[in-house]
Amino acid sequence: MNTFNKVAGRVTVTIDGATVADSTDAIALHEGSLRTRYYFPKSDVDFEVLEPTSTSTRCPWKGQASYWTARIGGKEYPDIAWGYEEPLPEAEAIAGRVCFYDEKVDLEIRTT
Repeated sequence: MNTFNKVAGRVTVTIDGATVADSTDAIALHEGSLRTRYYFPKSDVDFEVLEPTSTSTRCPWKGQASYWTARIGGKEYPDIAWGYEEPLPEAEAIAGRVCFYDEKVDLEIRTT
C-alpha cells in the first residue's frame, strides 16, 4: 500500500555540489518495502540543468512516468529524475511533481 506524507522540514537535492531541488513542500512516498521517494513541486526544481528525455516507464500503482537528464559542470546524469503528469487516481498526490534517484544524488532532509 502506498502512503504519501508531507515532509516536515526542508528537502534538498544536490548533484556535484549544485542544488537542483530545494523545498519545504516535498512529499514522501512510501511504497511497502521499496525505498522512500521524495517528490518536489516543479517550482522548487532547477529546470535550467534538467532536460526532458524520451524515456518513459509505467508503474501499475502510479501510472506513466517521464524522465529528465541533468547536465552539471560538463557532466551528464541520464534519466536521474522523473515525474507523473497524470498519475492514476490513487497517486494524485504526486501529480506534476519531480522525484530524483536519491541513491544517485545527495539528498538532505532537515526537519524542523
